[in-house]
Parts: sequence; structure tokens; C-alpha cells
Amino acid sequence: MSHIVDIVLDDAGLPPPTPEIEQERKVALFDLLEDNTFVLPKRDDRPVPDGPYQLNLSIRDKRLVFDVETTDARKAAEFHLSLGPFRQVVKDYFQICESYFDAVKTLPPSQIETIDMARRGIHDEGSRVLQERLEGKAEIDRDTARRLFTLICVLHFGG
Repeated sequence: MSHIVDIVLDDAGLPPPTPEIEQERKVALFDLLEDNTFVLPKRDDRPVPDGPYQLNLSIRDKRLVFDVETTDARKAAEFHLSLGPFRQVVKDYFQICESYFDAVKTLPPSQIETIDMARRGIHDEGSRVLQERLEGKAEIDRDTARRLFTLICVLHFGG
């Protein structure tokens, strides 16, 4: 099955992430590279090179750019997604993450768990939006969508 074996985040020009955001990024990258599904559908007008793939993820001109190459540097696909559908869920995700990071320092476990459940719910919503936006462009599973959504949040942090 096709999958991503390398991912490059173009975070040039973004402010340095907080330690918490940097940790989220590292975990998402590690987990994504350990296990993911990323299939480019066949197109009538041109053949699609088989994976595995390198994914270059960036934000350019207020659009999320997926630049996909094979491991031998052949262009496999490039698609641009509007950031509009992600704005509110990314904003909500950062707000709940901030509450979660603050809660971990001061609140009892039961309250932390409640905030974490809300955080996971918003994260799931972001991954659903991503899967919908990628429909017809790339097929990804739920876990891959969750990890990619985390990386989109990291890029959006400075955008």
C-alpha cells in the first residue's frame, strides 16, 4: 500500500513554536512516519507514480499545499486546499490545547480528562475536514488524517 516515508514542513518565516507545539509536532511526525496510508488515485489523463512518497507540506498564498514526490524525486501530485474550511477548527483546537496545557499544571485528573476529551473531539473534527478536502486527491485513513491535521495546525500557528 502507498504511504509517506518522509515529510517536510515548510515553516520558514513562521515564529518559533512554543515547547508544547513543538512536542505535538514531533509526536505527529514520528507517529505519521511509523504508520500511515496515503494513496493517490489513478487519473484518466495521466499515470500516477506509485509510492512510497515524500510529502512537502506548506502554506502558500493562504492555501495549504501538498507537494507529493516519489522517493526518487519524481513529481507524483500537487494540490492546493483553501484554508477557509480549516480556520475555525484550527482556532478551536489551539484554544482547547491552551486550556489543556494550563490544566495539566494545576487541575485534578478528572478535570484534565474532560478537557482532553474535548480536545480529542475537536481534533477528530479537523481530521474529518481534512479527509473531506482531500477526497478525490488522496485517500488517507483516520490516523493519518489526525496526524496530518496536527501538522497543519503547526503550520497554521504562524500563518
